[in-house]
Amino acid sequence: MKSVFYILVLVFCISCDSNDNTIPQTTNSFLFKDGFETINNNLDELFPSDGSRWSNLQRSNPSTTVNEVSISTTTFSEGQNALRIFAFQSDNLLSKMDIEKGGFQAFSGDKVIIQADFYLNSTANLEELFLIDLECCSCWDPSVDAEPSSDGDNQCPGVRLKMSGGNDFLSIERGKISASTFTQTRFQFPRNEWVAVRWELMLSDNDDGINKLLINGTEVISNSGMNMPNAQIFRNVFAENGIDFNLQEPTFYERVQVGATANPTSENIELFVDNFSIQIN
Repeated sequence: MKSVFYILVLVFCISCDSNDNTIPQTTNSFLFKDGFETINNNLDELFPSDGSRWSNLQRSNPSTTVNEVSISTTTFSEGQNALRIFAFQSDNLLSKMDIEKGGFQAFSGDKVIIQADFYLNSTANLEELFLIDLECCSCWDPSVDAEPSSDGDNQCPGVRLKMSGGNDFLSIERGKISASTFTQTRFQFPRNEWVAVRWELMLSDNDDGINKLLINGTEVISNSGMNMPNAQIFRNVFAENGIDFNLQEPTFYERVQVGATANPTSENIELFVDNFSIQIN
């Protein structure tokens, strides 16, 4: 089976005019909130058997070190706990350390609001650090393999928040759905303090999707544009490389990851996450 990793990083120039529209609501409903509060400061408390909290951890270590995750009792934005993540710099293996929530379905036409507080304990260059991923894995064509050297995440298209603009300007990255990144350079991400991030989307696989990003209450991105995989675009891109690809439909997002969802930087990153929520209407 042909390798397809390089296809997913192709960027399409999608029209993305500024948009101040209010995101309407639909009939679907899902709400998950978690402040990482525990009784015994035990990470296992975040994963009860009834599935009411988090689904799992994603840990992808560099070749010679092991990334860290724990409950913090000293650095938090609310309550008495937060999630501490330490992601070593990548080498020949991409470094990842994050927590994942599944168990929902977000379709085209749904409004999604993701919020989290972050504390980046670093003044280093954070270019390309990813903080939140919203993805679908069931939409991938099961007959098409991912890059053999990958960890399988290349088979989960979606949209992500990452640092760009030379260092620490949070952006909305759409490379895994073959679209360009929505960037901004007006509001630098504060360091060594708690920062409130709010990401609003009206989901669409066409140009009428709505994409908003707020940092500490300040709107830094408001653009129209696709924010879900588009079956025809995927079919065309893969066809250019002789691969018959059929996006599985209906397409819906089914997992969200928060933390250092990818740390391709040359720096070791310590960050804290608190007061997380995802709402789907």
